[in-house]
Amino acid sequence: MSAELHITLAGAERVVAAGTTYGEALEADGRTVVAARVNGELRDLASHAADGDVVEPVEVSSPDGRAILRHSTAHVMAQAVQELFPEAKLGIGPPVDNGFYYDFDVEQAFHPDDLKRVEKRMREIVKQGQQFSRREVSDDEARAELSAEPYKLELIGLKGGAASSDDGAGVEVGEGQLTIYDNLDPKSGELCWKDLCRGPHLPSTRAIPAFKLMRSGGAYWRGSEKNPQLQRIYGTAWESRDKQDEYLHLLEEAEKRDHRKLGAELDLFSFPPELGSGLPVFHPKGGIIRKEMEDYMRRRQGESGYEFVNTPHITKSQLFETSGHLPWYGEDMFPPFELDNTEYRVKPMNCPMHNLIFRARGRSYRELPLRLCEFGSVYRYEKSGVVHGLTRVRGMTQDDSHIYCTKEQMGGEIKSLLAFVLSVLRDFGLSEFYLELSTRDDSDKFIGEQADWDEATAALRQAAEESGLQLVDDPGGAAFYGPKISVQAKDAIGRTWQLSTIQLDFNQPKRFGLEYQAADGSRQTPVMIHRALFGSIERFLGVLVEHYAGAFPPWLSPVQVVGIPIAEAHTPYLHDVAKKLRERGIRVEVDTADDRMQKKIRNAQKAKVPFMLLAGDDDIANGAVSFRYRSGEQKNGVPVEDAIAEIVNAVERRVQV
Repeated sequence: MSAELHITLAGAERVVAAGTTYGEALEADGRTVVAARVNGELRDLASHAADGDVVEPVEVSSPDGRAILRHSTAHVMAQAVQELFPEAKLGIGPPVDNGFYYDFDVEQAFHPDDLKRVEKRMREIVKQGQQFSRREVSDDEARAELSAEPYKLELIGLKGGAASSDDGAGVEVGEGQLTIYDNLDPKSGELCWKDLCRGPHLPSTRAIPAFKLMRSGGAYWRGSEKNPQLQRIYGTAWESRDKQDEYLHLLEEAEKRDHRKLGAELDLFSFPPELGSGLPVFHPKGGIIRKEMEDYMRRRQGESGYEFVNTPHITKSQLFETSGHLPWYGEDMFPPFELDNTEYRVKPMNCPMHNLIFRARGRSYRELPLRLCEFGSVYRYEKSGVVHGLTRVRGMTQDDSHIYCTKEQMGGEIKSLLAFVLSVLRDFGLSEFYLELSTRDDSDKFIGEQADWDEATAALRQAAEESGLQLVDDPGGAAFYGPKISVQAKDAIGRTWQLSTIQLDFNQPKRFGLEYQAADGSRQTPVMIHRALFGSIERFLGVLVEHYAGAFPPWLSPVQVVGIPIAEAHTPYLHDVAKKLRERGIRVEVDTADDRMQKKIRNAQKAKVPFMLLAGDDDIANGAVSFRYRSGEQKNGVPVEDAIAEIVNAVERRVQV
């Protein structure tokens, strides 16, 4: 065996002694650099280098570094839980966005006081500096060591299939060697705790700078309602206390902006339990915002050459066999029902019906691109655990569009679509974006020829790159029928939301036998582009409520102006002003309640009305009003016509005030 190894470090070849660990090669302190990326794979710092390795440092502040930190913290939490609740059986404990969780099978649900005890014990474990030590085991050895952990035994049996699952099992077992991570006493080396895990982990619990347990709740084992319900504890962990404080502040701000809370306070929408989970109803004020959104989109799409169509809410199930949705998407559909000895379903998407419209008569190349659009109501069976306000519903309205074009038109159409999408989002007050390109991987969850996929992916990539926006690859994230670009937008507090999507589809036109007559008289198959700009009206409205914290720009505000008389005698004057505003299309109310003026102002501010017009004796004498804004700023003695002009201008320009 050679006494020297040749490795590549930071792009340069290095010679190190045999037996050198990655931590030694990187001169890592275990706090800033917490792992190594070796030949593209993450490894513990304590692992030994091999000849020819390409080694890169993984800093704790990087996405991979944070995931390792959070996964290690999840282990510390599980150890603390089992020390305090010896009967607890371990489930799965993966890192997730901004934190981690671990599932436990316990007799009683965790109480907030229990979480305080767990967190206190975790801090003791962190301070102790227990070492994370990786150990390879055979399947039989793992079963013997974990014989008291039924859920771990199930994962061992799943070995190979778990790596590709989305339930967190991949952090425990993969397709290859099973490993157990021991937590060892730093002084004696004695075993303190262990867990089945693929790793990697931090070198020591002392390398966890900041963490906090957030909440607990029920969760089905491996996400299936058919499995036992476990208790899940959620936590967060960060590379510094300052970063954690920033995140906790963001959560506080997000809680204030929660669209479910604001929707109730502003009387926009509700979720009657009589209807069922994920089925919202919109109140008159929420209906106004929806109408403004739809009217805007109808105008913009009409200007861009779209043609509006309408399709029914139910269809024979066979339609989704033809489209390919039933075998690939059936679990997300509502169950079928029978009528006249025929199986029907409520529709989960509009595209198959738009294909029937295209196919209803002969088509010529002169008609292409043909842009069909619809505000189509669709229904999807979301699991109860993921339904969330307006942003994850079971009944929704999509601003759906399907464009049929030639292959030669495809590139230009995608570019113009992307420009159209971004201009619309900017009109709604969103300005910071990046793009995600979701493509096919080697799995068997996709249909169609690879050559078609390659051509479609290349066209989307070119349009995305020419947009000048950051492009992030998402391998394996495509729909089963074709690749897509999704627009990711940041809101006012920096959170990212997936909004508009543009998907290329060579497969559905073939499955439906769609054709057009080309210039040379031949019959050709069109390319189909799926485009949902809002995603759904419900989800987009939920995002806007949180983006604006309920204080919509005037053009979207349900009530744009409130007239507030200083005394009852001034009410008729404000009614006259309101009449003039309504003639200009402004939504205005006059507060005629018996409350004092200051309370009326507070009520209008609480309702987040953009403009308040106050009137007293001097205003009436001068044909003026006192102009008050949401911020509390006030301008006195503004001529009525000037006030009306300012309000109308703000609405027409779609600006925030």
